[in-house]
Amino acid sequence: MQLWGGEVSERIEITLPRGEFAEFTVACHDAAEGWAEAGIIKDAGDDPDVTHGCLVRSRVRASGTGRVTFVAGEGIGIVTRPGLPVPPGEPAINPVPRQMMKAVVKELAAEFGRGEGVEITLSIPGGRDIAQKTWNPRLGITGGLSVLGTTGIVRPFSCSAWIASIHRGIDVARAAGLGHVAGATGATSERAVQSLYGLADHAMLDMGDFAGGLLKYLRAHPVAHVTIGGGVGKLTKLAQGAVDLHSSRSRVDFAALGRVSVKAGLADVTKVNTALEAFEIAGPPLADEIAGRALEQVRKILRNAPVSADIVMVDRGGEIIAKAGQPPEGKP
Repeated sequence: MQLWGGEVSERIEITLPRGEFAEFTVACHDAAEGWAEAGIIKDAGDDPDVTHGCLVRSRVRASGTGRVTFVAGEGIGIVTRPGLPVPPGEPAINPVPRQMMKAVVKELAAEFGRGEGVEITLSIPGGRDIAQKTWNPRLGITGGLSVLGTTGIVRPFSCSAWIASIHRGIDVARAAGLGHVAGATGATSERAVQSLYGLADHAMLDMGDFAGGLLKYLRAHPVAHVTIGGGVGKLTKLAQGAVDLHSSRSRVDFAALGRVSVKAGLADVTKVNTALEAFEIAGPPLADEIAGRALEQVRKILRNAPVSADIVMVDRGGEIIAKAGQPPEGKP
């Protein structure tokens, strides 16, 4: 609006993709001949988002192209691999945010009697450093952060941003023609699996607690083989049918674990406090039993998808204590 002579407002309202409205405070603004700029502070609420509190700036410059184009400013990454929603070479600004910005340009161009030819440069000061704490380097997004979003609303209870990143990782792996990907519950198991199979960084999917989110997407978007890695506790929950492995959303059923152990001819671990304690009492055969049952659950989620799977269980030091399933051909 300021670009074409409109007044600067301290509060702005935008229409979100689903028709809701949201209001933001303008944190900064500036203008000169041919361009105008405004910025807001990102509020991620209770979501564990490393970009919470970042300044997001948008500079709009008149152009003679007759259309809206996007430029990566400071702290905005560039896509370098296929498989993401925008092609390689483009700023990492997803289609929905792009469409939202185009809609605003169209509306204001009509209001002020101007053409829609503008160049929009997004920037996030410090974004290059912050991006190192995200999955962008693994996805092939270099130089900064990505501008995501499908609804315009942060929904921390669903951890939708994390699951969306898992999906994008699978998309990138498929576009790169990878036949083997791996999801791990944490950094220790991820290092063990990657070292075991010599997998590239972009084959490693940051699954965390979201086994269901990874496996269900693979069911619809298959890769030939997936390895699931994790510790005793997380894989025990997966073996018992949990698909969200977070401690606040699933628990180990120790009575059921005790029955499994006794049925396998091992010690009764019904009275233990943790799955790790059960392993320390019953020993490696229990780890093998859990890994096998976890593999059964993985196959159940994958259904008839053309995806084979294996399980790699590690201890807290990263040593492999159990495996189940056949690794891909040519792998140990």
